[in-house]
Amino acid sequence: MRVSSRKSSEQERTPGYGIQIGYRTLSIRVDEKDLPSKAKKSADPADAIASIDVHLISTDEVYTRYSCHPTVGLEEAAVQRRFKDGRNVISPPPTQHWKKILNYIFGGFNFLMWIAFIVTILSYKPLGGSSPSAVNLGVAVLLMLVIIISATFYAFVDWNASRIMKSIKSLIAHEAAVIRDGKQQLIAATDIVVGDIVVLSTGDRVPADLRIVAASSDLRFDRSLLTGESDMIPGSLDATSDNALETRNLALTSTFVTQGTCNGIVFATGDRTVMGRLVKMSGETKFKLTTIQKEIWFFTKVISSVAFTMFGLSLLLFGVWLRTTYPGFENISGAIMNSIGCLTAFVPQGLPLCVALSLTIIARRMSKRHVLVKNLATIETLGCMSVLCSDKTGTLTAGKMVVESIAFLDHHFLVSEIDEKISEAPEPRFFAGLNALHHTARLCNGAKFDSATADKPIHERTVKGDPTDTALLRFSEGLSVPALDIDTPALLSSWRKPFEIPFNSKNKWMLSVAQEIRTTKGDITEKDSTTWMLVKGAPDMLVKSCTTVMRSDGAVVPFDEESRQHMNDLQSNWSSEGQRVLALCRKPLNSFKPNLSPNDMEELMYSEIGNLTLIGLVGIRDPPRPDVPSSVAVIRRAGVRVFMVTGDFKLTAIAIARQSVDTIDDVRAAASEKHLTDVPIRSIRPSEDDPIRSLVLTGEDVSTLTTLDWHIIVGQYTEIAFARTTPEQKMKIVEEIKARGDNTVAVTGDGVNDAPALKAADIGVAMGSGSDVAKEAAALILLNNDFASIPVAIEMGRLVFDNLKKVTLYLMPVGSYTEFMAVVANVVFGMQIPLSSYLQVCFSITNDVVMSISLMYEKAEADLMMRKPRNARTDRLTDWRLFFQIYLFIGLMAWPCAMSMWFVYMDQQGFGFHDIFLVYNNWTAGYHGFTGDQLTHFVSVGQCIYYVTMVFMQYGNLLAIRNRRVSLLQSNPLWGPRKNLAVPIGMVATALIAVINLYGPGLQSVFLTAPIPGMFWGPPFAFGLGILCVDEIRKLIVRTYPKSIVAKMAW
Repeated sequence: MRVSSRKSSEQERTPGYGIQIGYRTLSIRVDEKDLPSKAKKSADPADAIASIDVHLISTDEVYTRYSCHPTVGLEEAAVQRRFKDGRNVISPPPTQHWKKILNYIFGGFNFLMWIAFIVTILSYKPLGGSSPSAVNLGVAVLLMLVIIISATFYAFVDWNASRIMKSIKSLIAHEAAVIRDGKQQLIAATDIVVGDIVVLSTGDRVPADLRIVAASSDLRFDRSLLTGESDMIPGSLDATSDNALETRNLALTSTFVTQGTCNGIVFATGDRTVMGRLVKMSGETKFKLTTIQKEIWFFTKVISSVAFTMFGLSLLLFGVWLRTTYPGFENISGAIMNSIGCLTAFVPQGLPLCVALSLTIIARRMSKRHVLVKNLATIETLGCMSVLCSDKTGTLTAGKMVVESIAFLDHHFLVSEIDEKISEAPEPRFFAGLNALHHTARLCNGAKFDSATADKPIHERTVKGDPTDTALLRFSEGLSVPALDIDTPALLSSWRKPFEIPFNSKNKWMLSVAQEIRTTKGDITEKDSTTWMLVKGAPDMLVKSCTTVMRSDGAVVPFDEESRQHMNDLQSNWSSEGQRVLALCRKPLNSFKPNLSPNDMEELMYSEIGNLTLIGLVGIRDPPRPDVPSSVAVIRRAGVRVFMVTGDFKLTAIAIARQSVDTIDDVRAAASEKHLTDVPIRSIRPSEDDPIRSLVLTGEDVSTLTTLDWHIIVGQYTEIAFARTTPEQKMKIVEEIKARGDNTVAVTGDGVNDAPALKAADIGVAMGSGSDVAKEAAALILLNNDFASIPVAIEMGRLVFDNLKKVTLYLMPVGSYTEFMAVVANVVFGMQIPLSSYLQVCFSITNDVVMSISLMYEKAEADLMMRKPRNARTDRLTDWRLFFQIYLFIGLMAWPCAMSMWFVYMDQQGFGFHDIFLVYNNWTAGYHGFTGDQLTHFVSVGQCIYYVTMVFMQYGNLLAIRNRRVSLLQSNPLWGPRKNLAVPIGMVATALIAVINLYGPGLQSVFLTAPIPGMFWGPPFAFGLGILCVDEIRKLIVRTYPKSIVAKMAW
């Protein structure tokens, strides 16, 4: 049972204010000495939780212990004294930095770099003999630099992404309603102190640990964050267990009110709360990989396994074949250094860096749109979204409801016409029914104004409550007709509410008991006072319980069939215009018993719902969000089906759809044909050639659907409106859609009734203005209530996946395949290695990384949001199409080009093909009359030519893979919509690295690099242009013949 304080400010404060002064005078020592939050301190959080006893004492003792008054709460002076205990903030769990540092140093492909480093050191000493090669030591130093730079980069990106995400989270303003100085105020949840009286209503997060001192009979809590149990827990005034975690008269931090209302006294804040102590006990939060990170980690393991296998095989070939068959071809140190090329060749070192960088890019772009992403994996999943189930109120609509129309049995008119109608009437009493309507709208209302904004105009005041109650509150507060005695302050001062049943999504109505307060010689008495049962809610739920109806003049007449049909037609007309319609009803209670227990009182009220008088109907307009139509159009073009799931009336839902729609009868007719019975459940989805079909179903229909019906609904309809659905039905809808067609389902919502569906969805999206329960259940929060952020997030999810695919395709053909062929030529075919181990390492960790990073800044291709959604189960980052492009298309052009440049240079020095191929240990001093130094110089120059060819061929490769289907002519990196200046910057940077490697004096002496003849600088650009042109022809075929075999093989 909840005693409301809905009276004027003066009436609320006067009766007990002197008592509060007495409490304050007697309790200064208690404040300073006896508060449990300060008296008992334990190093063990478990002991502190076990010592909680506030649930075992009476309500009066609770008020005494914490020095607060039931109606006045704390005074400002007491609040200021208690601030010294610290803010109401739970400290985050401690981070074990050493684990993070180890992950930075050994994560990604760095562990392979460590293996290469150790093996290189061993090849220098002791395997290098008495005069080890300085190249080996130089490569070891380079590998160590790579490890240090990579680890630093990982750490910086992680820190930067965390910093951005924290700045976004700080934008969420958690507020709480408290009673201070006799007024209900909205304050920041962090400013709550011990002893505050907190007022909680449906959808609120509990901001601190509370002892419940007043509660509605239907009070329920969601404690899943604390206990892991999904069942709703009833709240009570009395202890149900000695254990503070089990008793039902405590409301603990981070739990949620899912139903009902209550008041509670704060007994612990911040780290002293149960949740704060549990966080301290639990230690560090476990790190979870995102979807893309898991995919990259899988790819890393495969590539690393192959690299390590090839490295071992190379050494094995040396040990069992080359060393014995061709003695002197290589020593152990040289064999190790050449084999290291297998490790570096197969490692796309830029890929983990690009994944890490993508997290920062996502976080920065999301922060600009004021979108809170709880886990960056959400964005990746959004890229796979195939169905969007959206709530209507507060999501598709603005959630700023305004009462637009009112209707009695004989009159209906706009709110703006009330004054005009009354003035035109012969007597104001012709509209006396407005008095009863105002009385019900104001007293049967769960919303309340924030006293801090009481001096502002009604439409600017802050209101705590749901949008429907808020609309009625503003309407009734602004309605003033002296001729009819309609005066809100007078109404509030002369009526009290001893009991109420808040609105819930099952009943779809709210009930309040209003009792008139009569004053006799200055004393307040309830004897012989008038008592009304006031009910408001959905007409289709309440009208059937009405036996009489009110006319505009206040006269009550029987509610016959003709009258029922008239009111039903009016409801249908308003609903078809998109208005939400409420029925206001009342009934006198002649024998009200205020001393009943809350549960008994609730049972009595349920039994009394019958023989009601329908006062009238109220039409509420909720304007659509201006950004919704264009956003929905973009989402649909992206191949995502948009379904509306609402608790509103069926005709209101159809008014939003605005299309000819099928009904349950059409579904049943299609199901009877049974043509989907043999289709695999993962394939149940509309085909691209199917026409757009719309469907509207009610919650009643949903509860009767069979498995075959769901096959028809999910497999044939592209637009569906589900009306009059309960939270359980919303969740069932989401689960049924997810179970078919490999759908990735997103759900948007803002209310408590949306929370189960938000949790059940692959991606839950909540509005920033929504309830705390919805925001907790969601994975994505639109802080600015900007629906247009959803298509942006979808595009970003697709873009990140697309760009990482491009990075993989860029790195593998040249950076891996072409390098590996150089090692194969040496180990298997007895050639001098065309690319030294230093140049292999340098190319993989400098040239390729610099260029690949530019791909992460690529903007979306023109057709990105016109492609069908990616299937998260079957469409992997790397598939056979990608490997075909790598090894049988680009790679098959790249390595022969690089190898041909090696042979051309050797031919100029007088070595034919057979003078190089299968030479093995013949390449020694005197071979073809050349000295050992000359032969070494030829190899060094040839290796640099091979390296330069790879560097500039990558220009063409990069420009080719920037677009999957669109020509470079429509998407160049220098200007236009696909402008990306990181590409030319990367090209310049990689060219400078090549020049430094070839002409750096120190590098020449240590790593045996050498300048190359001028003629070898030009052909690599031609090779790159050739790769680009061949790929442009492939794209042209794909665009021109989208069903050809070339198009089917396109990555």
